[in-house]
Amino acid sequence: MKSKNNRHVLITGGAGFIGSHLAEALLARGDVVMIIDDLSTGRLENIQHLRDNPNFSFAIDTITNELVMDRLVSECDLIFHLAAAVGVQLIISDPVRTIETNILGTHAVLKAATRYRKPVFIASTSEVYGKGERVPFHEEDDRVLGPTTKSRWSYSDSKAIDEFLGLAYYHKFGLPVTIVRFFNTVGPRQTGQYGMVVPRFVQQALRGAPLTVYGDGDQSRCFCNVRDVVRALLLLAGTPAAVGEVFNVGSIEEVSILELAQKVRMLEGEQQSEIVFISYDEAYAPGFEDMQRRVPSIDKVTRFTGWRPQISLDETIQEVITYYRAEES
Repeated sequence: MKSKNNRHVLITGGAGFIGSHLAEALLARGDVVMIIDDLSTGRLENIQHLRDNPNFSFAIDTITNELVMDRLVSECDLIFHLAAAVGVQLIISDPVRTIETNILGTHAVLKAATRYRKPVFIASTSEVYGKGERVPFHEEDDRVLGPTTKSRWSYSDSKAIDEFLGLAYYHKFGLPVTIVRFFNTVGPRQTGQYGMVVPRFVQQALRGAPLTVYGDGDQSRCFCNVRDVVRALLLLAGTPAAVGEVFNVGSIEEVSILELAQKVRMLEGEQQSEIVFISYDEAYAPGFEDMQRRVPSIDKVTRFTGWRPQISLDETIQEVITYYRAEES
């Protein structure tokens, strides 16, 4: 029997990487958690250990199913909207799915939330900054994007539309909406299938295969442990002043992709895989464009909640190595 005293939380995309960790944290503090996931990129294995918890339930369906979403939203107190098409490889290979999933899915969530006046946290991405060169990126910075002939930028635009739409619902209908821009979240359960670099490097290293660095490896990113990201979400959910705002959430520990490959190789320690370089054209598509640096300013989220990341990149990589070693054993 589910308690009526605890908060009922709906997570869209809850069988995904971040969603499953968020579900764990919410259940651990006594909340009732419902998830919906069509398993297009999420996995039942990510939530298998939660299924016996009486405060947990899930629906395998798409968020554009209005009947299902209406019921789930009517029963919850808060929505974390994480369902999206993610990963550079998926974006390049299936731009129609990327655009439709992100924009139509978010619209469906916002319509249902408005009907029942339920607060919504929309997961966005550092990709919205595009090719901006002002580092670190601040929430009010201008966006610089490539041409529409490069499907690479469809993800950035689709998530920006999600943000515009969410904030429009906030301003027009008073719907409590908060936008969170993730910067390269990593950790156990993340798959390298759609281009995520840390699990891809780790899986290559564990097999003794070459670590494939795209481009010259000088491009840099900031990788934030999923547990730190979940902590930021929970803090923001408890901060009324966060409504109607946009927040960067990520690490400020900048590392080049070549340095990342060297870290993974060192921490894995057994196979000592070689590092090889592959052109972007070969890895993705001719004319592929990438950002040289992607570093967040986290001043705003720190000011609102006190949050700062606590887990180092080395510790995070070690967690991913341990996870994949267990998976392969």
